Amino acid sequence: MPLGLYISVPFCRTKCSYCNFASDVFSRALFQRYVERVCSDIEHAAETAAQMGGTCERVVDSVYLGGGTPTILDVTQLERLFVTIWQNFEVQPDAEITVECAPGTLSEGMLALFRRCGVNRVSLGVQSFVDVEAAAVGRLHKRATVLTDMERLRAAGISNLNLDLIAGLPHQNATSWATSINEAIAAGAPHVSVYMLEVDEDSRLGSELMAGGTRYHAHSVPDADIVADFYAMACERLEAAGVRQYEISNFARAGWESRHNLKYWRRRPYLGFGVDAHSMVVGSGEGLKDVRFSTPESLEEYVAGGELRKTLISQREALEEVFFLGLRLTRGVDLTTVAEEFGPKAVSGVLAVIDDFVRSGLLQRSAEVIRLTPRGRLLSNEVFQRFIAIDESVQSSSVVEISV
Repeated sequence: MPLGLYISVPFCRTKCSYCNFASDVFSRALFQRYVERVCSDIEHAAETAAQMGGTCERVVDSVYLGGGTPTILDVTQLERLFVTIWQNFEVQPDAEITVECAPGTLSEGMLALFRRCGVNRVSLGVQSFVDVEAAAVGRLHKRATVLTDMERLRAAGISNLNLDLIAGLPHQNATSWATSINEAIAAGAPHVSVYMLEVDEDSRLGSELMAGGTRYHAHSVPDADIVADFYAMACERLEAAGVRQYEISNFARAGWESRHNLKYWRRRPYLGFGVDAHSMVVGSGEGLKDVRFSTPESLEEYVAGGELRKTLISQREALEEVFFLGLRLTRGVDLTTVAEEFGPKAVSGVLAVIDDFVRSGLLQRSAEVIRLTPRGRLLSNEVFQRFIAIDESVQSSSVVEISV
C-alpha cells in the first residue's frame, strides 16, 4: 500500500496568538541545520521503521509539507527536501504533492521551484478574509494578498487550492464570518478547511482567555455557542455552493478531497519527518496491527538527535481508531467492513453505544453504516471518547522511548 509522507517545517515569520503547534519564530541560522537533519531522517527511513518494529513501503502517492510555513525556507533548502524525497522513495507520477503557505510568502523563485518539483496542491493559511481579524491574531497578510497569491498559483499551473478559515477569531461576528465564507466561495477554491477556535492554555490567546484577561484581544473572542453557529453557517453555505463536507473540518468539490489527509482518517500508512512529526506503519510483530512513532516536540531536542517515541497498537486499539477516525468522515463507518476485519464480536460489542447515540441524535444509522449527525459533529469529542473506551479492561498502548 503506497505511503504518504509528511514533512514538518516549524518556522514562521510570526507566531499567531492562537497557535499551539510546535512552530515559532527562529533564527534563520537554524534553517540549514534543520533541513540537514530532516534529509538524514528521510535517507534512513527504512532503517528507522524497522527499528520501530514496522515495515516501510518505498512507493509514495502523497507528499505534504506543513508547518509552520514551509515557504519561509530558502528555495535551495526547500528544493533539497524534495530532491532527498525523490532519491529515497518512488513517488508516483500522479502523486498529490501539497505545500502549506502563508499568504505573502510566495516569491517567483518559489513558484518556479513548485513547477520543477511537481507541487500540484497548495494550502493557504488565510484564517480570515477580514483584515482586522487577521491582524488581531498576528497574521501579516490582507485579503488582497490572498487573492493575488491565488491568481499567481493558478498562473503557475496549480489550481488545487485549499483555504484555511477559523471560526471564533477575536472581533468576529456573524456578518464578518459570512464575509470570509463568501469570499472563499467567490474565489473559487475547490477545497476549504473550517476550524473552530480552540481555547488551549498552550497558546497565548488561549491562556489569556482562560485567565479572563484582555491581551491578544481575548475579550473580543465570541463565546462557544456563537462559534458553533458560525460552523453551522459555513456547513450550510459551502454545501449550497457545491463545496461539500467530507470530514468534520474539511469541504471540497467532488474529486478535490485531500488525498493525503484521507490517509490519516482511513488509517493508511504514512511517515512523518521533522519536529513533532508522527508516523504509522504496518507492524511486523505478532499480534500488532500497526506501529506509531513520533519525533521530539522541541526543535532543539529534534536537531540534537532526540529519541523517538513509539506506541504499539493492538487489535483492540486499532478497532477503536477505526471508529473515532472513521466517524470524522461524512461517509461514516461501515459495520460490515469492521466485522470483516476484526470479527463479528467487534461490532456486537459496540451496538449498545451506537444505539445510545442514535437515540440522543448524535449518530444516524442507515443499514450497516453509521455517521455523525450535524449535532454529533459539534459534540464529536463526546462520541469519540465513548468509542475509545469500548473495553476499559483492555490495557492502553504501551509507550517506550527508542534511541535511533
